[in-house]
Amino acid sequence: MTVYVTSADGARIAYDVEGSGPPVILVGGAMQFRAFNPGTVEMAHHLAEHGFTVVNYDRRGRGESAADAPITLAQTIDDLRALGDKLTEGADDAVALFGNSSGGSIALAAAAAGLPVSKLVFFEIPLDEDGGVGGAEYLAGLRECLSAGDHEGTIEFYMSDMPREWLEGAKQSPAWSTMVAIAPSLEPDAESLAWTQSAPRAELFAGITQPTLALVGDETLPIMTSAAASIVATMPDAQTRTIPAANHQWEPRTMALAIAEFLVG
Repeated sequence: MTVYVTSADGARIAYDVEGSGPPVILVGGAMQFRAFNPGTVEMAHHLAEHGFTVVNYDRRGRGESAADAPITLAQTIDDLRALGDKLTEGADDAVALFGNSSGGSIALAAAAAGLPVSKLVFFEIPLDEDGGVGGAEYLAGLRECLSAGDHEGTIEFYMSDMPREWLEGAKQSPAWSTMVAIAPSLEPDAESLAWTQSAPRAELFAGITQPTLALVGDETLPIMTSAAASIVATMPDAQTRTIPAANHQWEPRTMALAIAEFLVG
């Protein structure tokens, strides 16, 4: 059953919660929300079976979390803070975060901003080189599409660095209209990725001392393995692990087990 938490600016954030145990929030990537992403719903169920309280939520501007544009990274972090406060109400626990793809860079930014976090797990954050300018240029291009009201062009721009067949497949699928409708919610994804290049990562990540795991699939793009290596090299307590996964997709049981093993360990 959908429940809601109110963020700092009054926006209502919709989420599901299941299980009992240490709290974990799942931070979706670019196109993910509950009704559109059954794999994460299934993974949340398996993770709860491993002994965790799991929150799977609709990010601002997606699904049942209605919001007006522009949608910012700061608002997105406020939403995570509201969820974390709700989960730990009356307790001393901090929440663990699992960030998928660009949801991982959002989780990184949240931890750096002081969100009380116990551990961090990421899957294939598409980080470009440390100290580069590609993220800022990408964010500017995305904002230009959004300010023009071109939501279809926004999705095309967002996917421009991905394999061409991914975009063509999306355009031919029934999912395309949904992807176009949530285009404004992609701004925090791009903003968080730009943030990871806004200063040396060793400086940006210095305060993130929580144990961190960067997962990559055994069949993946080169940028994903180099990004995981960058995280390990620039964070105080980070490690990487390869799991069975291909084309930036994972199997729910496999992912739930990988997350659970790290959080318990």
